[in-house]
Amino acid sequence: MPGPPKPRPLLFLDVDGTLLPMTGGIGRLPGDYANPSLGGLDPEHSRRLAALPCDLIWATGWMAEANEVLAPRLGLPQLPVVDWPHDEDDDDDSGLHWKTRRLVEWAAGRGFVWVDDEITDADRIWVEANHHAPALLHRVDPRRGLTDSDYWTISRWLKSQDS
Repeated sequence: MPGPPKPRPLLFLDVDGTLLPMTGGIGRLPGDYANPSLGGLDPEHSRRLAALPCDLIWATGWMAEANEVLAPRLGLPQLPVVDWPHDEDDDDDSGLHWKTRRLVEWAAGRGFVWVDDEITDADRIWVEANHHAPALLHRVDPRRGLTDSDYWTISRWLKSQDS
């Protein structure tokens, strides 16, 4: 008898610089609260994210606001949210991003993709040494946000985890 199915990888999704490009020239749409960059939110992200073979998790300083503001605009369901410690803005002396350790802890041994515009080699090295499941740390150009090329890379990696 086959064992239990292998859990799907997680996809930790940042918002600023990833779903919302840092272009600065985006106009405000009605109801966009105090964040003019919401005008740069591409509704096509919903279809593309939903097509990925993974479990989506908000990994953003937006925290619960990602479900309140972004999910409805994108047509996404309410997603789990990574809670950050209060010292989230402090990188440690090793050069790690303030999210890195918490994401590995949150993954709890599951494979994951982390999509963010602030990932560095220090984060990749630390995750490789401290997380014993497959992980893809994918850095997005914050001026463009997620592009076709990014989705291709993420999709290809996720599909390679099925085998």
